[in-house]
Amino acid sequence: MHWIYLVLAIVFEVAGTTCMKLSAGFARVLPTVFMGVCYCVCFSFMTLAIKRIDVSVAYAVWSGVGIALIAVIGVCCFDEPIFLPKAAGLLAIIGGILTLNLAGGAR
Repeated sequence: MHWIYLVLAIVFEVAGTTCMKLSAGFARVLPTVFMGVCYCVCFSFMTLAIKRIDVSVAYAVWSGVGIALIAVIGVCCFDEPIFLPKAAGLLAIIGGILTLNLAGGAR
């Protein structure tokens, strides 16, 4: 169940970050409200996840997967450019996450 909490924390973090972009610097009320709600829910699930997953592993997975998903959303939804160094960096993050998980982190 702790990994499900971590996945939910990632989903809400990505949703919150997307709403942050959509809020246009707090100028748009609805995305700003959704951003706050998403981050509160995200940290609630993260708190539940680290009861059983080492905090170092949980945080690395949470931030790494979040970075990769936000990068994809940026390219697909916000017309951000993608180029080789950016793609290589994202692959390095994913490689680091896999390494941490193979090393074990659940108690």
